[in-house]
Amino acid sequence: MGRPPLAVGAYGSISYRTLGARKVRALTKVRDSDGRLRDVTREGTSKADARTNLLAAIVRRPGFSGSTITGDSTLTAAAQAWLAEVERQAAAGQRAPNTPRLYRSALGNHVIPGVGALRLHEATVPRLDAFLVGMRTHHGAAITKTTRTVLNGTLGYAARQGAIKVNPMREVSRIAGAPKRSPRALTSVERDEWLTKMEADEVAKHRDLPDLTRFMLATGCRIGEALAVTFDDVDVDDKVVRIDWTIDRVTGKGLQRKSTKTAAGERTLRLPGWAVDMVIRRGDRCSWAGPLFPVPDRRKGTHTGGVWRDPSNTSRDLREARDRAGFGWVTSHAFRKTVATVMDEAGMSAREIADQLGHARPSITQDVYMGRRAVGTAVALEDMFSESAGDSSAESVE
Repeated sequence: MGRPPLAVGAYGSISYRTLGARKVRALTKVRDSDGRLRDVTREGTSKADARTNLLAAIVRRPGFSGSTITGDSTLTAAAQAWLAEVERQAAAGQRAPNTPRLYRSALGNHVIPGVGALRLHEATVPRLDAFLVGMRTHHGAAITKTTRTVLNGTLGYAARQGAIKVNPMREVSRIAGAPKRSPRALTSVERDEWLTKMEADEVAKHRDLPDLTRFMLATGCRIGEALAVTFDDVDVDDKVVRIDWTIDRVTGKGLQRKSTKTAAGERTLRLPGWAVDMVIRRGDRCSWAGPLFPVPDRRKGTHTGGVWRDPSNTSRDLREARDRAGFGWVTSHAFRKTVATVMDEAGMSAREIADQLGHARPSITQDVYMGRRAVGTAVALEDMFSESAGDSSAESVE
């Protein structure tokens, strides 16, 4: 009975040949990704050196799998290897910077304690399904969905490495969440009342919330996108603003200004006249430099120059202000919903509204449309407020 063939990407036994006093050649055969055996040789000053050089050359060959993950590896070991791949992708800009942190938290808090000791061949559909059902009961849908994503990524990675034949997560049931409450739009009366109360709230004024909410109501931007806008991004002559960036907190690096999540998020929007007036007022006060909405000094209500503002802290400021104002249901998404509603009532198309909000698709059934960079219209937003409410000429932040 003949010797079994090498697996694709594997190499055979290594032999050595002495070429001189300090020169050794190491050689072996490698079965390449096309199934053919090929000789690979490297030289060194000793057997150990030649072997090291040979193994390094094999690893660099197309189709070679250097993974140590097998069916007997633990789910924890596979998850750590997969997470290292995710971190490389995040460093290359292929994933959001905070994605590895989110996955590492789910791994350490739930996957490893719950099923991390299982061998990959023991990670069956019934076991994984029962684990996630229990998680859904004790931790809720949101955390369970993230944990399911980590398991799916881990076992998909294991399948790609040949450690298991198929990813069992394909057959594990989906996690059903509670019905989401649809964001509510502010009516014209509520918009006026909101700004009146923000201007009357000294804490909200010191935290620069009146103008920030004006800007979000003028554009439909996400809060991180609004905080990433600089004066260089605004053209007051053409009355447009470029939305190309967002602010995010990255573990170990602090606040980072990075590109929006998708190409659809990069867009140029027309500003209604009242928003342009607000930008001009702020620019004259801040020498037209730095972020449009930097960190305010909470004691004096002054700007702190070019310091980026944290979206999480700003959302907290907004929650506190809305509670004081009796608008407990208002979130930053309510401003986006309001913009969409005003545009819809003005007869604008779903595609125009999607472009305004930075959505790739106007609905879940529409194909992704990435190439469009049309400048949105602000006509529908000109009359969002009554004349007195839209006027931000009063100094809200010194």
